[in-house]
This record gives sequence, structure tokens and C-alpha cells, in this order.
Amino acid sequence: MQLSIRPDLELLSSLPKAGIADLVGNTPLLRLHLFEPSAPDLAVYAKAEFLNPGGSVKDRAALNMLRVGLESGALAEGRTILDSTSGNTGVAYSMLGAAMGYPVRLVVPANVSLERKRLMTAYGADLILSDPQEGSDGAIRICRELAGRDPDRYFYPDQYNNPANWQAHYSGTGAEIWEQTGGAVTHFLAGLGTSGTFVGTSRRLKEFSPDIVCVSLEPDDPFHGLEGLKHMASSIVPGIYDPAIADHHLLGPTDGAYDLALKLARQEGILVGHSTGLALWGVQELIRQGLRDGVLVLICPDGGSRYLGGGLYGGS
Repeated sequence: MQLSIRPDLELLSSLPKAGIADLVGNTPLLRLHLFEPSAPDLAVYAKAEFLNPGGSVKDRAALNMLRVGLESGALAEGRTILDSTSGNTGVAYSMLGAAMGYPVRLVVPANVSLERKRLMTAYGADLILSDPQEGSDGAIRICRELAGRDPDRYFYPDQYNNPANWQAHYSGTGAEIWEQTGGAVTHFLAGLGTSGTFVGTSRRLKEFSPDIVCVSLEPDDPFHGLEGLKHMASSIVPGIYDPAIADHHLLGPTDGAYDLALKLARQEGILVGHSTGLALWGVQELIRQGLRDGVLVLICPDGGSRYLGGGLYGGS
């Protein structure tokens, strides 16, 4: 017997029509308690970017770069989205490319976590693995060569040099932080990879109040273990990076970042990635230097589930 159910057309028309891209942004702030014993009057919040649909802050930049590409005509029918990535932007491109109907090809350092590589291929992306010893710079060089050799085949957003990257955070992340704190934010921290998150968010926050202290962080060693972050002195510096925006710039250790990420997971049940660990180290360092009160917001770029196979959580 076949059952035929006639849909209520009026009800159907009232149901949400959002696609996956509509879920990007508007992430919550999570209150952290790790630093209360040493600075009880400092309220520390994490912007929970792992709650974006692709699992990271890079959903914001990827979506904006693709939207700008569509508006300009650079992303057109028949073209493949191509970029270099250490993982999270690649996951975002892969997810959004699948949703928008565009193939995605990504150049990724071979030592990027297995979880990230599996996520990209699960969405159907084609991966080219670059020399792990050359890090993100090696992937950038290969990507530029591919795009230059066949420019009509690819849409190359070039996340390291595309202003649509930082503009996503200017219009989104920065405005959200100001609204969510009711304008009470006094300090903002973020690590540097492409630098888009720090640059765009800081520019917007400084417009709301020039007194907000913006702190950038990077690894203190070229051979660090903090996936997604750049040691600027030994790297190809992103074209969108503006060091003058930072009120303070900190260089932090891999081990210290790992220790605080593990501590956050075990004391507060929040599983985070490498970049958040460095941001937590940055908070600790500011407290060591004398910070005692205010409202501090740090970016939590992704969750720790992408690092379970090694490094940060591999031996835990």
C-alpha cells in the first residue's frame, strides 16, 4: 500500500529557507575562568568560532571571498576554486564550494592534521600535498604556479592577499564583539595566520573605541608546532597584514600554548585548537605584565577535535 501525504503549502512557505552559508557568523562568547585566581577582576571571554558550520573562524573569510568573487565575475561557471591553506580555510572552501556547485582544489602542507585533510576530501575537494618542511609558504608557491599557468581554469581567492578576508571580520566579528559585550570590551587578542581575523576585527573595534587594546600573537620559533599560525620573520608575510594596528605584539611558545589548551579542556570542558592555546598564553602573559581588570575577548579559531591524532592531544 502506498501512502500519499499532501503537503500543507502554506506551512511549507513559512519554514526556514536558510542554506549552510547562512549559518556563518554570530558565534557566542564563552566566559573563561582559568585566569580568575590571578586576575579576579579581569573578565575573559572566548569568541567560539568553532561553532561556525565548517568548524572554524575561516568560514567567515572564505564566504566573503567567494561572494566578492561572484559579484565581480571572477568566480564564474566552469571555474575551480583554488587556494593554498593550512587546513581550516580549505575546509571552509570545500564546504561552501560543494554548497555553491563549484569544484575545489587545494594545496596543503603534507603535515596538516589528518582530521583536516579528511574533512576537505569528505566535501569533495582535490588536495595537492606540498613539502611539510616548507610549511604554508611552500603551498603558496605551488598555488601561485598553478594559477599562473592556467588562469582561465581557476578562481584563485589568494586568502593571504585578498582584502575580502579582513573585511569579513570588519563587518562581522568586530561588530559582533562590540554588540555582545555591550561596548564594554577593553582588550582583544588574536593569533596571526593570514592575519585577516586580527586586522579586520581590530580595525572595527578601534572605530568603536580607540581605547580598546588590540594584541596580536605569533609563534616564537620558525619551527613551531602551532598549526595555522605564522612566524612572520621567517615567512612570506601576507599582503593584508598591517603590524601598525597592534597595540601590543607577543611571541609565544608552543609548549605553553599546548599546556593551556589542555588545561582549558580539563577544567572547563572546552576543547580548542593550537591557535586558542596561544591566545590563552597571551592572556597569561598580559596578566604577568600587570593586567588586572577589564573585559578581554580572545578569538577561539577552531575546536580541538581537529588535533586528536597528534601534537596537541596526541599524547594526552
